Amino acid sequence: MADAPAPEATKPVEQPAADAAAAAAAGGEEGGEAGPSKKALKKAEAKAKKEAEKARRAAEHQANQAAAKAAAGNTEDLAKDNYGAVQPTTKVESARAHLKNVDDALLGKTIKLRAWIQNSRMQGAKMAFVELREERDWAIQGVVAASAEGTPVSKQMVKWIGAINLESFVLVEGTIAKPLEPVKSVRVSNYELHITKCYLVAKGPEVLGMGLAVSNRPVANFDDEDPSAAAAADAAGVEEATKALETASLEAGAVLPGASMATHLNNPAMHKRSPVQQAIADVRMTTRKLFAEYLDSQGFNMFEPPCLIGAASEGGSNVFGMNYFDKQAFLAQSPQFYKQFEIAGGRKRVYCIGPVFRAENSNTPRHMTEFTGLDMEMEIEEDYVEVRDMLESTLLFIFRGLNERCAEQIALIRTVYPSEDFLLPEPGKEVRLTFAEGQALLRAEGPEEYRNVSDDEDMSTPQEKALGALIREKYKTDFYILDKFPEEARPFYALEDPANPKVTNAYDFFMRGQEILSGGQRIHDPETLVARIKKKGVDPESPGIKEYVDVFRSVGVPPHGGGGIGLDRVVAWYLNLPSVHLCSFYPRTPKRLLP
Repeated sequence: MADAPAPEATKPVEQPAADAAAAAAAGGEEGGEAGPSKKALKKAEAKAKKEAEKARRAAEHQANQAAAKAAAGNTEDLAKDNYGAVQPTTKVESARAHLKNVDDALLGKTIKLRAWIQNSRMQGAKMAFVELREERDWAIQGVVAASAEGTPVSKQMVKWIGAINLESFVLVEGTIAKPLEPVKSVRVSNYELHITKCYLVAKGPEVLGMGLAVSNRPVANFDDEDPSAAAAADAAGVEEATKALETASLEAGAVLPGASMATHLNNPAMHKRSPVQQAIADVRMTTRKLFAEYLDSQGFNMFEPPCLIGAASEGGSNVFGMNYFDKQAFLAQSPQFYKQFEIAGGRKRVYCIGPVFRAENSNTPRHMTEFTGLDMEMEIEEDYVEVRDMLESTLLFIFRGLNERCAEQIALIRTVYPSEDFLLPEPGKEVRLTFAEGQALLRAEGPEEYRNVSDDEDMSTPQEKALGALIREKYKTDFYILDKFPEEARPFYALEDPANPKVTNAYDFFMRGQEILSGGQRIHDPETLVARIKKKGVDPESPGIKEYVDVFRSVGVPPHGGGGIGLDRVVAWYLNLPSVHLCSFYPRTPKRLLP
């Protein structure tokens, strides 16, 4: 634009010079006198041209100064009220919309959205693209473009939005529109948001401890290091990876490095923001709800057992002790005694959901020192299989419910942690083997190292997995029951089989070859209970045990049984995840008490 006035400026100057030269020549002819010499004419023409060039340059310089002044001197930002840090007086009057509800009905309509900045990039000085994530993987591309008038969006506003730190929380207003082509990097791919207002509610850091793209990758390893040591060891690598990846989107197929579980847990907010972790949490809570829903429908009553107890729950050593005023207290290993107290107290069927604590120094993907137990207990009318079958029906209800209610979350989880469908038996073809039958199957068809397994010894984890693989191949199911466990492998309150005292009326349930439930019929006769307690090498007069036995002496207690389910394991094995730690909100292990 600065060059445009130049031709106009030269014309008034050049024209008089030409006219003067012509007039001089004409005057000489009219006066009859000799005119200026050719040399004088050339000199006059050269002078005129010089003056014309000088005038042109002056006009050009003036135009350039005017343009620069217009660009730099126009400090008024007409869009200044449409962006910036949110203030107590900030109001966005448009209707609020959730990204999961965006459809054609909202096209052309202005909405309000509260979201995190997932990704951003500038497109020149007048346009920016931002990915706005609301929850889980519900994200949309936002487009902010400066208008010629400078309102509602100015160049300053575009620059400011493009510079917002990732994972900052913003309040935006914009119009829903159709993109030229689907946006592959976000879930709401067939729509985009044309932003007209943007306010910063909470600023993210300059550099994230772990970027969202990394947090949504499979965990690289589950070595549960000391948090402080892990933080120091990972710091350099995480920072380098984050710088390279913090602007990466969650586009399917992107190959990005994963972080260790220690790094995830040292960055709890970003760990929890990852869509895959939120999907796992949804499956977990749905599992818990389905457990309660089914038992409620079967006439069970919920109750709340204590976590603080005065003696070890089952007489074992794997218990956390602590000072409790002037005495010692313990964290409950199990609600077992309290479930039975409820039956003794007149309830027919009860269940509870709550934390369970195990002081086992086991650093494996299958173990935690605190987990959530789903427990039930019920009166037996005819045979203990009533309890076994009730637990089986409960779990089948959960599995089918998850497949129906969490299909979306399961599909998302499988994009990060691929797995085959969890196979269920056809109705009426449930797989229930005795422990001895399971061992016999291992001896006959299992790996060579299990050809001599005993019917009197409990199974090891590798044995369980090998049997699970055989059952999947033979019966086309990932869910099955082993019943009649050896007496030596069960606690003192398990009732021995009257027909064969070497085994008990007790069972374990398995998913993909890994145990998720233990249960059975309990001893309800106090004298039989005392005899078995002694057989197990436990003093029936010891604190906690004596009070337990006294309950059965205080009233007549009907036959009963139940089971305890590890919620974390159910979720992990259903999804075929590499560790139960992924299913816990805040996993506790022998080496981790934070966050």
